[in-house]
Amino acid sequence: MTPLTAAVPVFAVRLAAVTTVPVSAPLVVRTMEIDAPGPLLDLLPENAPMAWTRRGEGIVGWGEAARFDTVGPHRFATADRWWRRMVGTAVVRDEVGLPGTGPVAFGSFAFDDMPGASTLVLPETVVGHRGGRWWVTTVSVSGNLPGLPDVLADAAPRRPEAVTFADGSHDGTEWERIVAEAVSRINAGDLEKVVLARDMIAESAARIDQRWPIQRLAERYPRCWTFSVDGLLGATPELLVRRERGLVTSRVLAGTIRRSGDDAHDLALAASLARSSKDLEEHEYAVRSVANALDPFCSSMNVPEAPFVLHLPNVMHLATDLAGVASDGSSALGLASALHPSAAVGGTPTSAARELIREIEDLDRGRYAGPVGWIDGDGDGEWGIALRCAALDRADDSRMRLFAGCGIVAGSDPEAELAESVAKLVPMRDALSG
Repeated sequence: MTPLTAAVPVFAVRLAAVTTVPVSAPLVVRTMEIDAPGPLLDLLPENAPMAWTRRGEGIVGWGEAARFDTVGPHRFATADRWWRRMVGTAVVRDEVGLPGTGPVAFGSFAFDDMPGASTLVLPETVVGHRGGRWWVTTVSVSGNLPGLPDVLADAAPRRPEAVTFADGSHDGTEWERIVAEAVSRINAGDLEKVVLARDMIAESAARIDQRWPIQRLAERYPRCWTFSVDGLLGATPELLVRRERGLVTSRVLAGTIRRSGDDAHDLALAASLARSSKDLEEHEYAVRSVANALDPFCSSMNVPEAPFVLHLPNVMHLATDLAGVASDGSSALGLASALHPSAAVGGTPTSAARELIREIEDLDRGRYAGPVGWIDGDGDGEWGIALRCAALDRADDSRMRLFAGCGIVAGSDPEAELAESVAKLVPMRDALSG
């Protein structure tokens, strides 16, 4: 086993200039097993950190060996083709052989066809931890076998300074009117469900060090997948799809209730959530949409008959875990494309819900509620839904847009939906506040 930390006491990195590499470049990729260098998120540099972690395991990365930016309705297919060409021509020495070793790209995709940019990034360095094993992957663009990365300790993450919060595209009253309009359309028979988003603006007195909220989210929401890709960061409770050696899994969340802070009362709230006809109806729509989307790609599938209640620090959700056996060569990214947008983030029927969102939401979601995650050279990977997240302002790195969304059905009450959106904004607000 290679001791990554043998030469220096702290594992971190000072980034060199970023290089964007054309598809024809002679990429050489090497993965080696290493001794534990410390918590994954402690390894991240301040500049453009990339992460996908849960309960201390996962992968982190930095530097850009190559990237692919795309827009439009074919963004998933073009990115998938680019990735297949990249790994198809790369020279790979993988001494570990786990999902997430060898070449790995981090990605995040826009919710809608237009506007919004989507991207895949192949880092220069990736460090991973899974099942007690640690590894480092390095990518060379010169055609030579890469060695261990140069390391130099970065300063500790800086707490955001004097953060203030303000309404984004709409204030609470305006958003309640939008919800009421959606309920009216549903009652008129135009559709069964639509998911509406809210945004909020956070401003700091200085540049926001993304590592601070990333680490706070991971500490406070260990059951979620903490992510950071190209300025989009958050902690999502919803795994859109995982593809791992022929097994396909997905976690569906729909139906939410805010926690009270009292354990006994929360148990009663969980029981009421599990019996709520409104929430069960919303959840059934979401599960059905995922199962129908995955069916063409699986030879068999297990769909539980009833959901369970997922307890998070701020809210509780109705949740269902689906599993299937892959029947074709679709990659994890290809499966994510087939699933997006599920009823959990779009609505039912999908086409009618997307049209209503475009008509009445009056909000550029960007990559909010789009797929975020990673893919490796074998096509395995994990893609979550970018929920409970924030996007760094590309023109002003002291500003971030925070997002939350709520599923609207016939029985939805605008005031209650506003309260639910406030609860869903809590994780990012708290992560930036302290």
